[in-house]
Amino acid sequence: ACPCPPGARPCSPKYFGRDAMVCVCNATYCDTLDPVVLPTPGSYVKYESSKAGKRLERSEGTFQRSLHAPDLVLTLDTAQRYQKVKGFGGSVTDAAAINILSLPETAQDHLLRSYFSEEGLEYNLVRLPMASCDFSLHAYTYDDVPFDYEL
Repeated sequence: ACPCPPGARPCSPKYFGRDAMVCVCNATYCDTLDPVVLPTPGSYVKYESSKAGKRLERSEGTFQRSLHAPDLVLTLDTAQRYQKVKGFGGSVTDAAAINILSLPETAQDHLLRSYFSEEGLEYNLVRLPMASCDFSLHAYTYDDVPFDYEL
């Protein structure tokens, strides 16, 4: 049994050679995360993935003033804002949709929950191509009217 808090299920690794590993998500199992909760002011939560096998490994820490590390200098100015983040997500190309639809319905559900649910990555945005792309099975468009530049 997993000693993880409710909601978290560890990666079930599958190896493809020396440096290649994926987490298995199928009709019976898919790894999940605990819901993301904002840390208290002055602290942070980090999720790390690596070739060494880490998959969204969670760690916590606190910011320290004037800590000098020989190989890392990170300056955080909380008063300076550069941009607003609307959300996070991924692209759903024809190839992605074809692959998702080729899975058994239960595996589709697990996969989509791993992207969009609180136990997953909590994606809230999806990018769709405006017609065929390099991952499409054939060329097509949504506006086959010649010279219709205004759509």
